[in-house]
Amino acid sequence: MNPFKMRPERTGDLFVDWEKFWVKPYNKNEVNPYTRTRIILMNGTEFENVWFSHQFSRSVGDDELRRKLAYIRKSEQQQQKILTHLKPADESALEHTIGYEQLAVDLTAHLAKRVNDKNIKSALDFALLEDFDHLYRYADYLDFTTGEHAEKLVGGYTEITPGRPTISHHRHPYDSIRYPMTDKCPATMDVLAANVITAAEQQTMNYYMNTAALWPDEIGRRLYQEIGMVEEQHVTQYGSLLKPCMSRLENLLVHQYVECWLYWSCYETETDTRIRGIWQFMFEQELKHLHIALELLRQYEKKDWQEVIPDAEFPAPLVLESNIEYVRCVLGSTVNDTACRERYVDVRTNAPETFIRYQRMVNDPVRNVMSHTFIEDYIRKNGEVIALRWRQIRCRSFVTVQRIIYVWEDSLFAGIGIRSHFICHLWHVIPGPDVLSGHCCAKKYNSIVSKLWSILNGL
Repeated sequence: MNPFKMRPERTGDLFVDWEKFWVKPYNKNEVNPYTRTRIILMNGTEFENVWFSHQFSRSVGDDELRRKLAYIRKSEQQQQKILTHLKPADESALEHTIGYEQLAVDLTAHLAKRVNDKNIKSALDFALLEDFDHLYRYADYLDFTTGEHAEKLVGGYTEITPGRPTISHHRHPYDSIRYPMTDKCPATMDVLAANVITAAEQQTMNYYMNTAALWPDEIGRRLYQEIGMVEEQHVTQYGSLLKPCMSRLENLLVHQYVECWLYWSCYETETDTRIRGIWQFMFEQELKHLHIALELLRQYEKKDWQEVIPDAEFPAPLVLESNIEYVRCVLGSTVNDTACRERYVDVRTNAPETFIRYQRMVNDPVRNVMSHTFIEDYIRKNGEVIALRWRQIRCRSFVTVQRIIYVWEDSLFAGIGIRSHFICHLWHVIPGPDVLSGHCCAKKYNSIVSKLWSILNGL
């Protein structure tokens, strides 16, 4: 399907009355986790478009052009407000945060599996493990504050295990810049992926920024503050991938094309009939936006869509689904990586000086790094709770990941000037006590596993 060859089905203006503006929220106890994440994704996509449009409008003096931009932008704002209010009032900010991080993990993994550009894929894989670890930190904070298990919120589709430790995510901004797309005609999927992930991470950054200031306790405020700073790095990284030589009007066209593809993807993959109808409405709105942007491009730059997006046939829909095996693979091969300018290096053997200096500057003393100290406190105070959850899992005979408490004394920062004992939850796939013997994970982590079983059997 090529949206440039389609005409919107609905006629008339873009705007609706207040009754149609107000939508019924989903039921947080019944909603499919990926319905929640699709809503978060499209909220962020609309935000990106709105703010791109504002910046565009502020940089031109043609009032007729600014009126057209305002027209589209007002409609985009309407769409964002509708999406925002699909979240129910009884879904807490922390529960919603779990949705943000599940989206970050499964969206990033999905895009990484589909892009052609190796530079984009490497950036996606690199940040994937950081969002993965953020999900783990917030999940434990949710358990700590409410007793609620995040595994239920993610529906078992996304593992909640440590990734690259959050404390090691803090890098000098010089190391967040990546090579941009420079091909005259980059692959359509690459353009889509870079734009989609930039918008998604930007939404996460903004959400954490606003949530931190409203949070009632110091632990939560500092956790959101710290992880929000990492999300800023991700926005910088992904934004640097975008094609830099495009004009504002070309970018406007791409923004609308991205939205069309995403809303079409949401419609094609949604399981909730009511929400699916909303996606259809949004797609029809975006077709109008796309054709307005095309008219502006033709009017002001005498260009057609083929000069911006030569292959405008939609790729297969974006699918939010479980990516457990892919994440495990990336985790096993790159967990110790950090960034060094546009490259990635193993921090154990080749830590760049910028990383070392920045770590010393922001993470010393280590007790002030909330993502780290909270987990230490959580393990110290809730070890028996963790063991109980293990027993509950075993009783239900689930084949799932199991939590292993491991004291990591030779930390990532050994020799960098930060002395600390890292207490982490290392999770490994262990089918259960009956088949533990001879399992590949059991072989690799035999001593740890043996100690774990001794602890559990003694409780």
